[in-house]
Amino acid sequence: MLVRRLNRAGLRVISAGNGEQALQMMLAEQPCVVLMDMNLPVLDGWSACRRARSDERISHIPIIALTAHAMEEDRRNALAAGCDDYATKPVDFPGLLQKIGKLIRR
Repeated sequence: MLVRRLNRAGLRVISAGNGEQALQMMLAEQPCVVLMDMNLPVLDGWSACRRARSDERISHIPIIALTAHAMEEDRRNALAAGCDDYATKPVDFPGLLQKIGKLIRR
């Protein structure tokens, strides 16, 4: 559902099934921004984000953490892992679009 809404908002979306795929797709596609689910299989979003930040080929790509956890500690952990911003599920879609726009304009 989120992918459809993003597409309708004029954004091109590519999806990865796990953290390893996300990193491979970041390398291949060089997206303007990444929405990283923190609960991915194989390699979780926390680890994928840390790995992305340590790889100079993709470290510049902004990452927004997506998680079902709304605790302040989760937000701090996402930012500490290298995420540029944080959104909780269910997603506040207008707020998410603002975050994406801010990061793309950076």
